[in-house]
Amino acid sequence: MDEGEIEVDSIEPIGFPDITPQLARESGFLGLIDLLKVAKHGKGENIYLVRFHYLPPGIKGSPAAGTPTAGRPPKRVHR
Repeated sequence: MDEGEIEVDSIEPIGFPDITPQLARESGFLGLIDLLKVAKHGKGENIYLVRFHYLPPGIKGSPAAGTPTAGRPPKRVHR
């Protein structure tokens, strides 16, 4: 990955039923199984949906919290 920063937009607790094949694909995975192979670790009792975006080098700041950003990269699910 090039130099730059990752800025977290939100972290939301979600339930297992919220992890859908569509969310997996939007997150850059081939499908649900592919996502779970990567994201599941430990006891897996807590699930969070983390939304973030990449800031290239030299760009600081971000839109106001909670404001949608056009072209935002895929979401990631961490379990």
